[in-house]
Amino acid sequence: MFARFRPLIMTILTVFMATPIMAASHREAPLIANDPTADITDFYFFRSWEDPDKAILILNVIPSQEPGSGPNYFNFADDVLYEVHIDNNKNNIAANIVYQVRFKTEIRQPGNVFPLASVALPPITALTGGGSEGLLVRQSYTVTEQRYGQPPRDLGAGPMFAVPSNVGPRTMPKYEELASKGMYPLKNGGRVFAGQRDETFYIDLGGTFDTLNLHISPILSDADDADDAIIVGAPGTGTADTFSGFNVNTIALEIPVSELIGPNGNKLLGAYASTSRPKVSVIKRNGGRDNSSRFVQVARMGNPLVNELIIATNMKDKWNATDAEDENDFVSFYCNSALATALNAVFGTGFPTANREDLVNALLRYAPGPSVCGAGKTNEALADFLRVDLDAPATPAAGQKRLGPLAHDASGNATPDRAGWPNGRRPNDDVTDVALRVVAGILTNPAVPHLGDGVNFNVGSIGTNKTANGIAKEFPFLPTPFDGRDRRHIDPREAF
Repeated sequence: MFARFRPLIMTILTVFMATPIMAASHREAPLIANDPTADITDFYFFRSWEDPDKAILILNVIPSQEPGSGPNYFNFADDVLYEVHIDNNKNNIAANIVYQVRFKTEIRQPGNVFPLASVALPPITALTGGGSEGLLVRQSYTVTEQRYGQPPRDLGAGPMFAVPSNVGPRTMPKYEELASKGMYPLKNGGRVFAGQRDETFYIDLGGTFDTLNLHISPILSDADDADDAIIVGAPGTGTADTFSGFNVNTIALEIPVSELIGPNGNKLLGAYASTSRPKVSVIKRNGGRDNSSRFVQVARMGNPLVNELIIATNMKDKWNATDAEDENDFVSFYCNSALATALNAVFGTGFPTANREDLVNALLRYAPGPSVCGAGKTNEALADFLRVDLDAPATPAAGQKRLGPLAHDASGNATPDRAGWPNGRRPNDDVTDVALRVVAGILTNPAVPHLGDGVNFNVGSIGTNKTANGIAKEFPFLPTPFDGRDRRHIDPREAF
């Protein structure tokens, strides 16, 4: 089947070269597992299908939020610097444009005497002014643009407030309307949203990390693999989305494409997200003591699940603290695929494990380069970026294929979605299934089978203005979060 559209796959992957290894990034390293407000779960970068003149950058943190975890819900951290870094000249250094987001938390009256963060006295219908009286813990924030060689620019057009967690229908009776009031214009012609959303990433996560003990056979039929709106298996027996019913905190930036393009009109961009915390140093001067503080990176993400499934455990925290442009320090982990080794051990396959130049080219470069696996570390700049061609047309929500360039119909005939990952990444792109095949070697061997976990869409999403399989049609492009009173988790093999 793959032979029919091998030229298309290779063309797209060669041009966009951003194929990651499997999935999202939740609790991926020992230190960041203890720091959820700085834990980047997912990073998305794509051309908007609502307005093709805009590009969308989404940074999610605080993984696996149980919606009913009151009385204190989920806030961004005041002492974390949230950043998105852009490379627009293809030199594998994402310093051309940096967007920085900072938060400030206030306790509002009567929070000095009342024990809850949010209360329906009256119901919360606004973020400021009338209707916001019950929002006792509120976060304001700023968005700053830093262009290389230029002074910082505050992009806010006025006060901006994060949308609070979805407590429940009595406290927040019209949550979607409340969330819409948290979309603010930016001075550059874009918009920003910060607040809680549905955990859109879908995967049999528990089965995956039980040493690939998936709830189904990991080789899907043509028909099951082509369906973007099923869970594989008979009713009540198929696998379910581990993240069904959980939420995340989202920072979404809508930026005009004209603001992002590089020299000579370059629209092939690379980007990654990072979180940093202040580090205080004590310096002795002339017998005295001075305190100085600077931000130190604690997490980053370009391509998803690189840290979980490529980087060795003893190097994961160092990887998180290292700039994405310095991936040369970790290139040996790309050349020798531990995940391919695990697939072979569990399923008796013979996928390539060593000299994986295809992974180096796909993850760390804009285009294939000289061999590095034999030579080890080189002087070349290698970077773990999501890369997107903003000249490629966006695909409307209803027409999106979860497998992107690998999409096909029930008979195996190619039906590619050129706007899908690896051309950037959209919230509903099935990076799990595509990346399993990349690790198995599909970039060089089109006969790789339909590897997958059987979860084909965002199960159980709620709210309006979305497709049947949970693709949000409008900014901020993630569905309404589950509320704390009535959330439902759809468990493995449970009917829905």
